[in-house]
Amino acid sequence: MQDFPWFEYYPESVPKEVDAEAYESIIGLFKESVQKYGEAVAYECMGKTISFIELEKLSRDFAAYLQQDLKLKKGERIAIQMPNLLQYPVAMFGALRAGLIVVNTNPLYTAHEMKHQFEDADISALVIVSNFAHNLEAILPTLKVKHIIITGIGDLLGGLKGGIVNFVVKYVKKMVPEYHVPNAISFKTAMAYGAQRGLDPVKIDLGDIAYLQYTGGTTGVSKGAELTHGNIVANMQQISAWMKPKLKEHEETVITALPLYHIFALTVNCLAMLKIGAHNLLITNPRDMKAFCKELRKNKFSVLTGVNTLFNGLLNQESFRNLDFSSLKVAVGGGMAVQKYVADRWHQVTGVPLAEGYGLTETSPVACCNPIDGTERIGTIGLPLPNTEVKIVDDEGNEVPLGEKGELCIKGPQVMKGYWKRPQETADTMLGDWLKTGDIAVQDKDGFLKIVDRKKEMILVSGFNVYPNEVEDVIAGHEKVDEVGVIGMPDENSTERVVAYVVANDESLTSDELISFCRKSLTNYKVPKEVYFVKELPKSNVGKILRRIIKENHMKQSV
Repeated sequence: MQDFPWFEYYPESVPKEVDAEAYESIIGLFKESVQKYGEAVAYECMGKTISFIELEKLSRDFAAYLQQDLKLKKGERIAIQMPNLLQYPVAMFGALRAGLIVVNTNPLYTAHEMKHQFEDADISALVIVSNFAHNLEAILPTLKVKHIIITGIGDLLGGLKGGIVNFVVKYVKKMVPEYHVPNAISFKTAMAYGAQRGLDPVKIDLGDIAYLQYTGGTTGVSKGAELTHGNIVANMQQISAWMKPKLKEHEETVITALPLYHIFALTVNCLAMLKIGAHNLLITNPRDMKAFCKELRKNKFSVLTGVNTLFNGLLNQESFRNLDFSSLKVAVGGGMAVQKYVADRWHQVTGVPLAEGYGLTETSPVACCNPIDGTERIGTIGLPLPNTEVKIVDDEGNEVPLGEKGELCIKGPQVMKGYWKRPQETADTMLGDWLKTGDIAVQDKDGFLKIVDRKKEMILVSGFNVYPNEVEDVIAGHEKVDEVGVIGMPDENSTERVVAYVVANDESLTSDELISFCRKSLTNYKVPKEVYFVKELPKSNVGKILRRIIKENHMKQSV
């Protein structure tokens, strides 16, 4: 392998290369972990634990149900739509064992967003938590999905506790709106059927797609990044090698507050930590900071991953600042830039550096990370992972001299196969074997990278991508709107906030009315936080609305 200048800054125990094909598939790694860690706790949620052996049995039963009862074949798509619950790893590993492609879906999606993703992926089956089944009902007549499995939050908590949780969630907290989904089957019933069936082996190799992970990519509406078993196995190998200086097999407890349907938590927490036999504590609702801190107080946790807003929120809780951090070894921030103020304060409160990493859905996701051996450089995204190459190019695709800005490109075994059913957009995003990230970066002489700007007009809200086209399409559907341009502006609480500039055809239209209209079709983080009414929007000579000019004008007015 080429001797890159940043190798000398790698932690001593991190190899320059890893075996990116160490397992024949994700399931190969899964089986190895089950054999190695057996009765040890694999996942915990709401006080209930399941061991590696129990996870093997439960996922086998679910796989058998999918295969034998639903007759699903290798390569068919199954959507999983739920927050962090024990059902997620059971359903996810079960689906993979049956040879299916998992389509991870945000449970907070509106019916409009669900419809786009399910139709685009052409799903055959859906596992959805009951709290959001009413949204499914709204689009059910237009969907071709054949099989629907509905789970209650408490379904895997066991016996009396599970029943009580489901009762309280539905009837006391009233968190399950009424719904009618004909022919749906309950998760518990599916598991009972599967337990009585055999499971036929499915040949899966590294080239097979494991996940359709939806993202906006470089432009346009949400599209599915095809992440193969090979992509994920490679990234797990890279991540575990990077964490080797601090983490030990069978000794760690990892806090998973980010949702498992997000690629960061999926690969880093759910899968890479499975490889080292970590005890994975799933947090169902991290927004409830008081309850979250109570869970942290109960556990001697050693690994915590998150986004900047999560770390900042925890630091603002007195109960968090008073915790015992003597077991904490590693804290990693990703999904969005880690602010220096937050990183400095985190180190001061916990005594552990907050290492920033970088990646994209298209890189499965981790491409770069700061060392976790105390040599991290705050304000950078660190160094490329083993087996990963980076280069910075100009608009013509030519490499720029060291220290100059350009578009960051990434090459490695973790780079996606392509975008699902979108060959042109795949071609537009790839430069040969190199993925064009759309991020403007600079690399110093030691190889450390810093993201300085974004080529994309994508808006980043608390680690989630918001695409102006999608928001504009919704706003433009309001009868009182003529034109709209959507931009992102810096926000200290969520990296960026969504801002809309609107040309109205009726003076009675208010920002509150428009925001309420958006909430019917958009998840909360996509809804504009500010709406401004103007007489006209800046346009190019062919009539294209120029968001760049809108943003420049907004910034001038804000000074």
